[in-house]
Amino acid sequence: MRVALVNPPWDYRNSIYFGCRSPHLPLELAYSAVLLEAAGHATLIVDAHLDALSIAQAAETVAAFAPSMTVVATAPTYLFWRCAPPELRIPRGFLDALAGRGGRTVAVGPHGSTTPGPTLDKLACDVVVRGECEEIVARLAESDDLNAVPALAFRQDGALVVTGPPHASRFTDLPALRWPERWIARHSHHHHRFDAAPDGPGAEVEASRGCPYHCSFCAKIDFRDAYRRRDLGIVLDEIDGLIAQGATYLYFIDEIFLPQKPLLEALVTRDVRFGVQTRIDLWRPEMLDLLGAAGCVSIEAGIESLTEAGRAALDKKCRASTDDLAERLVYARRSVPFVQANLIAMAGDDPALVAEWRDRLRREGVWANDPVPLYPYPSSPDYRRLWGEPDDQAWERAHAHYLGQFERFSDIQEERPLPLRELEAACGCR
Repeated sequence: MRVALVNPPWDYRNSIYFGCRSPHLPLELAYSAVLLEAAGHATLIVDAHLDALSIAQAAETVAAFAPSMTVVATAPTYLFWRCAPPELRIPRGFLDALAGRGGRTVAVGPHGSTTPGPTLDKLACDVVVRGECEEIVARLAESDDLNAVPALAFRQDGALVVTGPPHASRFTDLPALRWPERWIARHSHHHHRFDAAPDGPGAEVEASRGCPYHCSFCAKIDFRDAYRRRDLGIVLDEIDGLIAQGATYLYFIDEIFLPQKPLLEALVTRDVRFGVQTRIDLWRPEMLDLLGAAGCVSIEAGIESLTEAGRAALDKKCRASTDDLAERLVYARRSVPFVQANLIAMAGDDPALVAEWRDRLRREGVWANDPVPLYPYPSSPDYRRLWGEPDDQAWERAHAHYLGQFERFSDIQEERPLPLRELEAACGCR
C-alpha cells in the first residue's frame, strides 16, 4: 500500500492556541512511516508547515503520490497534543483541497481521540484513530476490515462505530528516527531556548511518553497518558543521528522529563544542548548539577499555583512548599542558563503575592511567567469535573467557557480569539 502522512500548514489566526507557532518535527508521522515501511508499505511524509507549502501545494504533492491511504494530523506534532488548536479548519481545508485523491482518509490527533463523532463529521474523513496513532496506522494498512482494527471510529450505514478505547502504544521499542537532511537544515528553531541565538539546526526527540501524575488541568486522559520510558540505546541512536546531521539543540517533548541518570551521563559526552519540561520538586540538587553538565540549557518547570491549597486543588501531589520550590529553581539556575517557572491563573492566588514571587525569582535569574488562564480541554480532568464525559459539543462548550471567563489571554494571542463555530465555518466545518 502507498500511504501519505500529512502535517498541514498551520494557521493560528484568531485561535486560542498558545503553543509555539514555529514548525517542529512530525514525530507521530515519522513513527508511523517507520512501522509502515517495516511492513513493506511505501510512504510519503508531507510536512507542509516545515516546508512552507500552501494547502493547495500539499494536496497536489499528495495527489501526485497516488496513495491508497492518507493520514492527516489534527495537531502540530505530538509536542502539542495536550494544547492543540481546538479548531479543525486547517486539516479540513487540506482534505477539501485533496478532493478524494488520497484514498482512504484517516485523521490522527487529540480531537478524534476524545470526540470521535464530531471529528469525523467536521473533517468529512473516512476514519479517526483514537489515542497514540503509529501502531494503529500500521494496522490500518494491513486490513480492509475496519471493524477488526482497535481504537478506530468511522461511520457505517450512517451510524457511528467505535472499535475500542484510545490506544496506548508500547512505545519503548519504537525505532530511532532518521530525518531528511533538508528538514534538519530548515529546522532553525530551538524550541523554548532563550539563553542564546541558534548556532545550528534544532530538533525534537522523545525519551519518554506520558506522565505518572494526573494534574487536573492536563489534557492527556485519552492519549499519551501512561508513563513509559523509551529504550536508552534507541534514544541515543536517534540523538547521534541528529548530531551527525548538524543539530546543535534538542528539545525533549516528554510530558515530564524525569531524572534519568544513565541518559544524562550519556549526554555529558555528546556535543549538544537540550531543553526539557519537568517538575522541579522531583529533582535533587546533585541531579540538577548533572542535568546542567549534560547540556541542559532550558528548563520549563510547572509550578502552577503559589499556594499549597492551590496546588492541591490542581491535584499536583506536590510535597514541597512554595519556598522549597523557589529554592530548587534558583539552584537549577546555577548550572542551567534558562529556568522558567510556569504559573496558571488561579482564583485563590493573591496578585500581590504572585508579583512579589515573580520579582524575587527574576532577581535570582529565574523567569516566572505572568499567570495564564487555563483552557478546559475535553481530555482534562478539569473539563470532566465541570461537565462530565465529553459529548458532541465538548469543544464548543470548553471554548465558549474559556472566552467567557477571560478578557486577556496568553502573550502570543495577538488577535481576539473567535468562537469555535466561526473558526471552523471558514473551511466548511459544521
